Amino acid sequence: MNARSAEVQSLRETAAILTVALILAWPGLVNHYPIVFTDTHAFLVQSGQPRMVWDKPWTYGPFLLALHGGTSLWLPMAAQVLILSHLLWLLAASLGQASALRHLLLGVALAALSAAPWFASFLMPDIFAPMVVIGLYLIAWPGALGPWQRRWVAGLTTAAIAFHLSHLVLTAACLLPILVLRPRALVRAAMPLVTALSILLATNIAGYGRFAISPFGAVFALARVTADGLTAPVLAAACPGSAWHLCDWRDRLPRDSDAFLWDPDGPVWTAPGGAIGFAPEAAGILGRVLRHDPLAAMRAALGNALTQAGRVALGDTLGAAWLEGSITGSLHAYFPPQELQRFRAGLQAKGALAGIAAPLNAVHAALLLATAATLLFRRHCGRCLVIIILVGVAANAFATGALSGPFDRYQARIAWIVLLPPGLALLRSVPAARPRPGPCGPGARSR
Repeated sequence: MNARSAEVQSLRETAAILTVALILAWPGLVNHYPIVFTDTHAFLVQSGQPRMVWDKPWTYGPFLLALHGGTSLWLPMAAQVLILSHLLWLLAASLGQASALRHLLLGVALAALSAAPWFASFLMPDIFAPMVVIGLYLIAWPGALGPWQRRWVAGLTTAAIAFHLSHLVLTAACLLPILVLRPRALVRAAMPLVTALSILLATNIAGYGRFAISPFGAVFALARVTADGLTAPVLAAACPGSAWHLCDWRDRLPRDSDAFLWDPDGPVWTAPGGAIGFAPEAAGILGRVLRHDPLAAMRAALGNALTQAGRVALGDTLGAAWLEGSITGSLHAYFPPQELQRFRAGLQAKGALAGIAAPLNAVHAALLLATAATLLFRRHCGRCLVIIILVGVAANAFATGALSGPFDRYQARIAWIVLLPPGLALLRSVPAARPRPGPCGPGARSR
């Protein structure tokens, strides 16, 4: 290939990546604004003040700030769709089948038939959960990727892991198939996790003076076991002799984890010091609960994980509830006046966005079910890719459902990646001047 041909090919590839990014942005474009959530407000506060937020790592907020710079949230949304498009290109490249046409077809299919564009347009760390899985696969089986591409994937995967605590569990689970299938790649695949843990430790030492990954995570875990009915027997046995603040709630414990966590008149926020002050007591009670009936705790966790695995619908983050006063407060405080006007002109702020997503849920669910049922019984594009995707999707259900609670958003954010192996396999029929990969991608036997 001469220099001119290489330049033309590079331009085509770049154009394809940019075009797919634009295609994947369609929910945000239809909304006339990036899709946001009440928790987006917390991430904006993290870097806007700046301030630590007790239940979130100090990572995704600075990422947003680095991209929007106090100008507009369109910029981080544009970055997310572009990152996703590029990562999908690298995945195909690692398997030896990247081409501009194939990438365009894959982008159109994902935009039309999956939840991927909705989470790419959503300013929360959710879209980085599937990126963790894809990134770990590419680190272990880089195939034809060049040195700078491998470094980029490693850096992106590190950031994606650090953006949300559930991604730590997701990563640990995905390292298991790498250990079995490609043990010599385990060290480099584990490095993003080690680095992400170091980042979380450093930020919590700086912000709270605590050497901990999640200094107040026990509050969330206690909310979950309380909703599962496991805390009440422990309180019945320990109270009123104990000085626990939660003893005052033993006869009226919330059975909903969100009510436990966020009700201003609930157990957490009526405790001295709020969630942070309540955390040491929560850790003590949680330990007592787990020792009291570990089998019941395990059954509840597995039941919640199974429930979470089947909840893949869009909609629970697309409404306007609680955005007034949270998102609007951040936009007023940290952005030019026209940014708040842009938000209020969007469909989400008017309560009309969820109605657009609702008809898509049946199509997405049917396609996911049909695809998942065939993954283990048909030869797709890379046996190792199939395995790590299935492990990642299952681990996500446990990390979110068992440790926080089943919500549609948690599994919908990642379930769509089961479409990638059959999708890439179908695209093999589209002409491309690349060699066909082996079962784990080209270079599976290389060092």
